[in-house]
Amino acid sequence: MTRVIGTVMFGVMALMALGVALVSARYLLPGSPFPAPLMVQQLANWPVAVMAHVGGGVTALALGSFQLVTRRGARRAWHHWAGRIYVVACLVGAVSGFWLALYASAGPVATAGFGGLAIAWFGTTTMGWRQAVAGQYAAHRRWMIRSLSLTFAAVTLRLMLPLIPLTGLEFVEGYRAISFLCWVPNLLLAELWLRTVGRDVRSRGLPVSV
Repeated sequence: MTRVIGTVMFGVMALMALGVALVSARYLLPGSPFPAPLMVQQLANWPVAVMAHVGGGVTALALGSFQLVTRRGARRAWHHWAGRIYVVACLVGAVSGFWLALYASAGPVATAGFGGLAIAWFGTTTMGWRQAVAGQYAAHRRWMIRSLSLTFAAVTLRLMLPLIPLTGLEFVEGYRAISFLCWVPNLLLAELWLRTVGRDVRSRGLPVSV
């Protein structure tokens, strides 16, 4: 039953990640059709940073989830090459995201929230890459789980934005809160999983991606 639940959850998360990647890819098209209101000013002022952030984020979302299920057998070559692309995409997305966070329209609180996400995303991904290069694959998988939880912030952000009116908060106030809520709970849940379920599964000798 646990395996079935895990498979279903993975499938749902992968579909949401691909959906957000597909929708967000419109910003890479000429003229960026139907831009979200929050993106209009950023596109006008920092188009290169927006393109880098969107390109990195879209690529990381599209590849990231599948890295969990391609590390064994004949799919291992794909895992290695896609993993390299994922790392570069995350680093590009994080650096450009940090630049955009410095000019967040919601002020210093949003700058701290999204800037913290960019730093954590860069750091976890870099640690995962370094552990892989060093041949420490168990540690590599753990750091990449953390990195993926932060990549998924693109999804949780879009799930939370439509809920702001339900809270009774002004949009700017809700957006400031979401600048933290879109990623901190993701990282905490990933860490909780690594310290409980992941550890328990490893102790029974079952194959897991942690």
